[in-house]
Amino acid sequence: MRHVHRTHHVRAPRIRTGRGHRACRAALTAVLLTAAAAVLTVLTPQTAVSAAAPAPRLGECAAGELCLWERADFKGPRRTHELADTDIESCVPLPKGTSAASLANRTGRPVTAYQSAECAETGEFDTYPSGSWAPRADYRVRAVKIWES
Repeated sequence: MRHVHRTHHVRAPRIRTGRGHRACRAALTAVLLTAAAAVLTVLTPQTAVSAAAPAPRLGECAAGELCLWERADFKGPRRTHELADTDIESCVPLPKGTSAASLANRTGRPVTAYQSAECAETGEFDTYPSGSWAPRADYRVRAVKIWES
């Protein structure tokens, strides 16, 4: 026996709202503008966040210095290193038990910050060009190395 499936197309009744063509166009435009605004809000959350949160204030660090702060956003005790009292291309560990969470490099030379107190490359490390201001290091800095230009 053969089964035959028949589909019935039911036409929805047309509802008249009493609105004219202009009213429908205005309503459609409002819906589209609302949807576009929602999409833009979703696609650019950083703009809303950055407008709400002010940029961190840069700490004091004179020209020719490498400055390291104990806490993020250039807060807490500050340590400075100058070329006159720092061996170039030598590992300079911070005092035992201390570390830095933010730094500014105004030495005129690149500086590498190390997670390891021995400047070991098995931990995290990043090189900051002169003029860099890092309000939040990705790790606790325990040693630095100033490089020849």
